[in-house]
Amino acid sequence: MTSRTTLLPAPDRVDFGRTVWTWRRAGTALRVDRRSVLVCAALAVVLAALAVLTLGTGSLSFTPAQVLSALFDPDADSRARLVVVNWRLPRLLFAIVCGAALAISGALFQSLTKNPLGSPDVIGFASGSYAGASVVMLLLGTADYLAVASGSLIGGALTAFLVYLLAYRNGLAPFRLIIVGIAVGAFLSSLTSMMLLSVSPQQAMLAATWGAGSLSGLGFEQLRATAVAFVVLLICSAAVVRPLVHLELGDDAAVALGIRAQRARLAATLVGVALTALVTAAVGPISFIALAAPQIAQRLTRASTTVRIVPAALTGAVILVGADFVAQRVDLPVGVVTVCVGGAYLAWLLARRYTGRRA
Repeated sequence: MTSRTTLLPAPDRVDFGRTVWTWRRAGTALRVDRRSVLVCAALAVVLAALAVLTLGTGSLSFTPAQVLSALFDPDADSRARLVVVNWRLPRLLFAIVCGAALAISGALFQSLTKNPLGSPDVIGFASGSYAGASVVMLLLGTADYLAVASGSLIGGALTAFLVYLLAYRNGLAPFRLIIVGIAVGAFLSSLTSMMLLSVSPQQAMLAATWGAGSLSGLGFEQLRATAVAFVVLLICSAAVVRPLVHLELGDDAAVALGIRAQRARLAATLVGVALTALVTAAVGPISFIALAAPQIAQRLTRASTTVRIVPAALTGAVILVGADFVAQRVDLPVGVVTVCVGGAYLAWLLARRYTGRRA
């Protein structure tokens, strides 16, 4: 009795479990998820609508047509161009850049820790940036923008080094990184409070106001440096995405695919800290955008991983622009609004995870 094996022809298409668009040209192929593209397009439309609404609302109100004319028509009304372009546009662009940077940073850290609570403000890296800026303002006695920004960046980098050093034991375990980061962040917050209590009320008020996180008083001069740094870090973020996706499958699988696990984690940590420190240096500490935006983006796209930087960045930009619109209406720093909204989201997230484990 003989057996015969029949070779079936390979299918023309691979089933990815969801609709995927593929473009092929010159021997290369680009594959994108259709739902992610549609979600990004919808978020871009919402962001554009919020931008027009923000630019046209205030003590001087303008219609959407007047806003668009002021933005794109050099011969538009001079008063509208002064208010929309010179006064309100820098604040809007800062909100977009900072929201996107915080969301990308949160996506990187949540992928590193494999935990939705693993955002830089929860781990403590934002506290390090705030402490560094506070040293410059309170101990060195200067509120110069570049000096405060440098202090914030140095504080964030030193905090990341300290957390990494304390959490490293034959590798970097995600859970240990979170616990050590929370402890270091609590210590730095206490140190900052001690500095606030040891200086004059005027200095303490200045640092406390900055520490609330505000987009007020910023112009194109500060925006240029922040935007250039953000573009550089965005490129670096795109470079560390692929290793992080493989690391989510486990170290053994990642090493089998040629990924150096500890080097990839260190690179992602440095990029995430730099993004957080960049925002803190520019506008002060803004909490919970890094926590909520990647999770919301993942739920919208129904992706299997949080490290989708484009949907996360757009989601973070939409959230921060919307929060700043509310902050301007109630005359509060934007950081206060994000804390109120983010605190409710954090409580819901914790309750949901606890209920899921009890079930």
